[in-house]
Amino acid sequence: MTPHLPSAARRLAYIDWMRGLACVLMIQAHCYDSWLNPEARKTILYRWSQAASTLPAPIFLFLCGVSFALVTEGLRQKNTPPVEIFRIAILRGLEILGLGFLFRVQEFVLGFPKSPWMDLFRVDVLNILGISIILMALFWGLATLEGFYDSADSATVGKWRTRAIAGALAIAAVLALATPPLWTTHRPRFLPWMLESYMNGVHIYDAPQPWLFSIFPWCGFAFLGLAFGLFLFSDCAQRKEVAALVSVGAIGAAACVASLWWDYSRVKIYAVYDYWHSSPNFFLMRCGILLMLVFAIFAWCRWGWATRGFSPFIQFGRTSLLVYWVHMEFVYGRLSILPKWRSSIPLATLGVIVIFAAMIGISIWRTTAKKRAQLNLATQNAATVG
Repeated sequence: MTPHLPSAARRLAYIDWMRGLACVLMIQAHCYDSWLNPEARKTILYRWSQAASTLPAPIFLFLCGVSFALVTEGLRQKNTPPVEIFRIAILRGLEILGLGFLFRVQEFVLGFPKSPWMDLFRVDVLNILGISIILMALFWGLATLEGFYDSADSATVGKWRTRAIAGALAIAAVLALATPPLWTTHRPRFLPWMLESYMNGVHIYDAPQPWLFSIFPWCGFAFLGLAFGLFLFSDCAQRKEVAALVSVGAIGAAACVASLWWDYSRVKIYAVYDYWHSSPNFFLMRCGILLMLVFAIFAWCRWGWATRGFSPFIQFGRTSLLVYWVHMEFVYGRLSILPKWRSSIPLATLGVIVIFAAMIGISIWRTTAKKRAQLNLATQNAATVG
């Protein structure tokens, strides 16, 4: 679901594959959550299915940051003025945020009269993706004020990139560290609930909900992705890609160990500590998992069979926004292909297969139509020049 900015950077197969993996994990989790009957929800299958569902949102946000870095760097290499790059990024963020609101309106209309009007203001993943792009654009705009970004000297640009990586990581850390008080002891209750929801995901409830997507801490994953994406353009990563990705995986493993070590530490700095929902330690754990996953998928795409022939994961990764948008109505909406909360495991699994097949078909149709449109445009341009 990672929204691409409107410019083509060199596609990295492992990035598309990782995005496709998020789509697969998301679809199976949504299907089982929507269709399984109460008895089936007590099984190991359902527990593992829902445990896997904790990965897609961080992956989408992380890859949103990676895409932001890849596209802005690609535009810089084309000598696009920084002001124009900033404008493109801000408009794309506003577009994704607008799509988030449009999606909520669609769900409200299709679910009327059962849909509560409050759900129009629920902060979903599309909303927070749009907010993340806007925040990264603002960060990028401030970072380029130094004047080193568009320098012709590669060493100067490299120093700027290093500072930008450090800045992105610092913002991710601040977002994580500020989460516990904003969720508990220092909630911004003075804000209307629809605005407070963007801070902590409280929505209409008495307490913040971990299944909703708020700026704190979710945007932190996007800034982690931004730092990783910028790192891919560093001299080290360009010269020794494998070694660079190995180091990223090692840092991820170290982050997971540090997360557990700090969790078991006797030093407590928060009045309310909840490891699995608002703790910076859990955020660090998920960041570590993301970095290890990046390396594992990179290795699979480089030395495994991931890129041999047709790959459903890469196909999903190229049309993740469309796949997300369409499958929701056929799983959770009125057009659900199976009865909700009344299906057995075999029937629900059959439904998962049907949804996967349908989404692959829609994805292939989308990419084929896009290529055909580009070919027609190129033909028309050639005819005009001729």
